Amino acid sequence: MEIREERWAGIPLLHIYPETGGESSPVVIFLHGFTSAKEHNLHYAYNMAKQGLRVILPEAHLHGEREEGLDEVQLSLRFWEIVLTSIEEVGILKEEIGRRYPKAGKIGVAGTSMGGIETLGCLKVYDWIDCAAVMMGTPGYVSLAKAQMAQYEAKGFEIPLTPDERRGLLETLGKFDLTKDRKPLAGRPVYFWHGEMDETVPFKPTRNFVEALREDYREAPERLKTRYERQAGHAVSRTGMLECADWLATYLNDLATV
Repeated sequence: MEIREERWAGIPLLHIYPETGGESSPVVIFLHGFTSAKEHNLHYAYNMAKQGLRVILPEAHLHGEREEGLDEVQLSLRFWEIVLTSIEEVGILKEEIGRRYPKAGKIGVAGTSMGGIETLGCLKVYDWIDCAAVMMGTPGYVSLAKAQMAQYEAKGFEIPLTPDERRGLLETLGKFDLTKDRKPLAGRPVYFWHGEMDETVPFKPTRNFVEALREDYREAPERLKTRYERQAGHAVSRTGMLECADWLATYLNDLATV
């Protein structure tokens, strides 16, 4: 297995692939969480690469080697800037995959926490994604943003947005919000993991969204899989990590039974 530090179109990333993998290997773009960094998800990449997948771990805007010395509060106030930048950069990485590996197989996107939120936004706007895994993510961009703003203001922080800018942000986030329109999922295989005790990305909105999704997947229910762990908080279990890797490998390697 090879692990390389690379920079694609100016985006720093880790590139992990099996030594026996060819240029036609399927690809996963795996997005890390808030205040995390690309190398923190190498265990996911290892378990995917050993199943024949090429894995790209990009560094999020303002994180890891792209950090700008912001403290957590300053970073929190730029959360949606980071999310929207990551979604844009997933599109750039897809173009790079096509340029570097024109024979590449299917492409999946996955992520944890903020990365799971970004994955759901990507599913809303990119129809080329073949499979996804969402770990502790939520699709309700607008409701989450409103809750975050209320929470910051309750703690005495001033949100650096004018009323018009706030309305503009919510309007932009609505374009990536799957709770507003689930049709872009189009029956693509998606795995959801969430801890029921999660206080960082609340479990209930995700559960409600998935329950609504089941009707959309009624003709192929096996393409929508969930694991909810009753005692888990905001930390993915080993079981969830392994299921995530297996899910992506199964669908990207065309091993799923119909």
